[in-house]
Amino acid sequence: MNGIAGTTEKVKKERWWTRLRGSSRREEEQVMPPFRVLVQKEIADQVRSWQFIILIAIIALTTMGSLYTALSNIRDAIKPDDPTSSYIFLKLFTLSDGTMPSFLVFISFLGPLLGIALGFDAINSEQNRGTLSRLLAQPIHRDYIINAKFVASLTVIAVMFFSLGLLVTGIGILATGIAPTPEEFARILLFIFVSVLYVALWLNMSVWLSVKFRQPAASALTGMAVWIFFSVFYPMIVNLIIKGMSPPSWTVNPAYELFLNKLKLTLMRLAPNYLFSEATSTLLMPSVRSLGPLTMEQLSGAIPGPLPLGQSLLLIWPHITAFIALTVIFFVLAYVPFMRREIRAR
Repeated sequence: MNGIAGTTEKVKKERWWTRLRGSSRREEEQVMPPFRVLVQKEIADQVRSWQFIILIAIIALTTMGSLYTALSNIRDAIKPDDPTSSYIFLKLFTLSDGTMPSFLVFISFLGPLLGIALGFDAINSEQNRGTLSRLLAQPIHRDYIINAKFVASLTVIAVMFFSLGLLVTGIGILATGIAPTPEEFARILLFIFVSVLYVALWLNMSVWLSVKFRQPAASALTGMAVWIFFSVFYPMIVNLIIKGMSPPSWTVNPAYELFLNKLKLTLMRLAPNYLFSEATSTLLMPSVRSLGPLTMEQLSGAIPGPLPLGQSLLLIWPHITAFIALTVIFFVLAYVPFMRREIRAR
């Protein structure tokens, strides 16, 4: 009897240990990876921050204002002899009567501000508060921190832009009673995708500045200065250069004028906002058939009409590649110094 009782007790203990190991394994499986925890934490911090709330409110109000202007003038914009009159939904993003800019112009103007606001204090603020050293003391990889900040900010930007774009599309359906065609919907999605890439460029530039400068104010002012330079002063500088190279008005040299136009276009394409304007205009305006100066020989025999989506993508493919390349370059510029920096507890 004692042997049977001992065997029964041993079987009970083995079952208990098996259940305990199984529950511990389930708990380990339910524990989220550190990178996912950091991303969720960064998303929560950004969504609750005052700069994000203020910017999203401004962007939402301007979106509603531009949409109201477009809906008020969309009937006058549709003309019988216009080959692009069938693309009604795309006009919701580009139409303006002069009193208020279009949705496209607002995204081009406010998008960089959103990227700068989400990244100017990504690293230096935590280092000044002393939380960065505590975070690095945990058993996680150092690159998880900067990667999580970029992924979280990019997720917030993508969700916000896609929500605004789909909101404009939905209100347009309710207001006009017409559903967008598959090509129009694809163009809208590609426009939102290009907008996210454009803002990601400014986001990574801002994160790089937050690694380079110790104070958040210095990184924010530097990012704003770069944005203002390319938005306001850079076109003036290019126009001055082209004006200084222009021949007198009484001389006519078509070859030299074509050279000046190409030079001006090349210099303007060094500005990210000009690249974004070209790419999005090509997507939302199918009537755009070329992004450079054309000669009369090239125009002869051309039939006016909207450009197919595939051809529009071929025109803007260099722009998309430039956005991705610049984004990667700024990320590397921020990544390498951050990984080599010595961070001590305060």
